[in-house]
Amino acid sequence: MLMSVRSLMAATILATSSFVAAPAVAQDIELSGNSAIVSEYRFRGVDLSGGDIAVQGGVDASIGGFYVGTWGSSLDEDTVGYGHTELDIYGGYGGSIGDTFSYDVGVLAYLYPNAGPGDFDYVEFYGSVGAGVGPAEVSVGVAYAPKQDSLGSTDNFYLYSDVGVGIPDTPISLSAHLGYTDGFLTFTNDSKAFDWSVGADVALGEIVSVGVAYIGAEGDIAPGAYDFVDDTIVVTLGASF
Repeated sequence: MLMSVRSLMAATILATSSFVAAPAVAQDIELSGNSAIVSEYRFRGVDLSGGDIAVQGGVDASIGGFYVGTWGSSLDEDTVGYGHTELDIYGGYGGSIGDTFSYDVGVLAYLYPNAGPGDFDYVEFYGSVGAGVGPAEVSVGVAYAPKQDSLGSTDNFYLYSDVGVGIPDTPISLSAHLGYTDGFLTFTNDSKAFDWSVGADVALGEIVSVGVAYIGAEGDIAPGAYDFVDDTIVVTLGASF
């Protein structure tokens, strides 16, 4: 799971032996975007689109390791109850250590601008580390949402690991994910649940990709109630630019 702003320019003035300043080194803001149509929106294994297609997209800006961004998705307001739109706003810092290790820390706000009466928005802090192991990329991360009214005056802890492997000389990459939630954002009686996924993506040129993933999560769903965590196959048509 895989996904920066400061000032427009950072300058460093270097003095020569004759005390003449060298030209300033400027860093430009880098912008990137993404969009997708998914057969179903799953968040940590939980269905948030009522089993229907969802439209998603986001924009990021980064400079010198710092980044800010926003991402949104359509929701199913009838089954989920959070309105028909999710809007995420986040910021953080990421970098690398040598050629092998990477890291990322930040804060993310989940916003539901057209939800009904009540508290729905919440804030979460996150961090992850990754490493290249041969052709694979392995990462582990944690996310923590402190006590908030929207979380039933409780907190939420999420721990996960991701593995991605690109098949050499092909446009195909494989991925696997395992997560563990302890807190409010589960559908289990003891507020603890694992979620999982395995998938494959095919790059169709430099911008467009098609993916398929098998996704599910633990849950104690009452008979006759909508099953938010049943295992399913999700197909994604995505673009990045």
